[in-house]
Amino acid sequence: MTEHAVVIAGGGPTGLMLAGELALAGIDVAIVERRASQSLLGSRAGGLHARTIEMHDQRGIADRFVSQGQTYPVAGFAMIQLDISDFPTRRNYVLGLSQNHIERILAEWVAELGVPIHRERDVTGFTQDDTGVDVALSDGQSLRAEYLVGCDGGRSVVRKSAGIDFPGWDPTMSWLIAEVQTTEEPAWGFRVDAVGSHAIGRREPDGPVGIVLTEKHVADSRSEPTLRDVSEALIDIYGTDFGIHSPTWISRFTDMTRQAATYRDRRVLLAGDAAHVHPPVGGQGLNIGVQDAVNLGWKLAQVVKRTSPDSLLDTYHAERHPVGARVLKNTMAQVALRRPDDRSRALSDKVTEWLKMDGPRRTLAAEMSGLDVHYDFGPGHPLLGRRVPDLDLVTADGALRVFSLLHRARPVLLNFGEPGEFDITRWADRVQIIDAKYDGTWELPAIGMVTAPTAVLIRPDGYVAWVGDVTQDTGLGDALTTWFGPAAAA
Repeated sequence: MTEHAVVIAGGGPTGLMLAGELALAGIDVAIVERRASQSLLGSRAGGLHARTIEMHDQRGIADRFVSQGQTYPVAGFAMIQLDISDFPTRRNYVLGLSQNHIERILAEWVAELGVPIHRERDVTGFTQDDTGVDVALSDGQSLRAEYLVGCDGGRSVVRKSAGIDFPGWDPTMSWLIAEVQTTEEPAWGFRVDAVGSHAIGRREPDGPVGIVLTEKHVADSRSEPTLRDVSEALIDIYGTDFGIHSPTWISRFTDMTRQAATYRDRRVLLAGDAAHVHPPVGGQGLNIGVQDAVNLGWKLAQVVKRTSPDSLLDTYHAERHPVGARVLKNTMAQVALRRPDDRSRALSDKVTEWLKMDGPRRTLAAEMSGLDVHYDFGPGHPLLGRRVPDLDLVTADGALRVFSLLHRARPVLLNFGEPGEFDITRWADRVQIIDAKYDGTWELPAIGMVTAPTAVLIRPDGYVAWVGDVTQDTGLGDALTTWFGPAAAA
């Protein structure tokens, strides 16, 4: 039996990102993935939101994605474009990039980090005990791990085997989605009729034709659609199927909306679609899965290393479950606004008017882009529990960006006061301290200007765990212990 500290079921974006996070922390991690290659995937998800790109920037890999995609200065809500070009972030855009390219880039990164991927097999079940998890594979082999993470999609075997409830809402609408070749020039663009919205387009000039069609009757997302299904739907809507042939892939999705009751069962955890499924409107699913991974990765690494207690993993559910629940609600709202009946259109028109106003536009765009995520760490400075801005710092080693300090996925204490003001010697093996100067203003999306702190403690995921300001510089030791474990002996 092969042993790893952590086994990840599923090699999609969430699983790959989590593997990279753990590998950066020196954890022995392996992925189990049914596909022989990351290339065996259609273009499906269409891009990365600002906060996800920032997280890649925190690891020094953002330019790998940006160099291969197309930037757009807007986030979308129910087909309503929300300008984010004035947001206080270096990444004030959505990056148009197909999921197959996103996965390929992530797979190249984790390969550089030495992560093994057990391909062409599935996790079929597991048993867990007080010291670890025995993971059964579809080829009859098994793996032993201290922890198992299910990143295996909406039909997650890991979630089902753990007996974790998946409550939510059944589908009311379904869509066919495909990439095909055509012998005739298609009717490019969007079309809205009594059934719903439809679209035909290309992501790349010479690429396959992408098709999204609302179905007349809700279908079971578990049923496998065929080329004939797509052809018949096209004929119903457009009067012709444009001679479709040679499909790259065909799939179906619905507005089924569900969330795992808990993201953790002892030594088994869930992330990405295994933890939450919802319609893909607004392009948030892949993004919050990657953000799940970055939240979980450093915590799981510290628990495996025994520098933090196992209870640290409970903060993963406490922080990420509310984020997932909010995404479920906003995707349900988007589907409701896009229904083709006159009442829904009237509401959509009114919402469109509201979102032209600066306040609503900034608030909703910050939510859609993931830039406004706020973990509840109790009362305090507005930065507490929010992403740290990527500031330009002046240090003894020269000019640095904040995100560059997070490339190794280690926590950072930024001190803007006198050098040596904070003594964290007993955490020096875990937390880096940087004495820095910053002369600009501190601004947060949807919040605005905030009072400049005298120091900030930044978690490896880029969220502020403690703030020192002119009124309160106490509590640093408690924050360090809470997040990074007890100090080493003096």
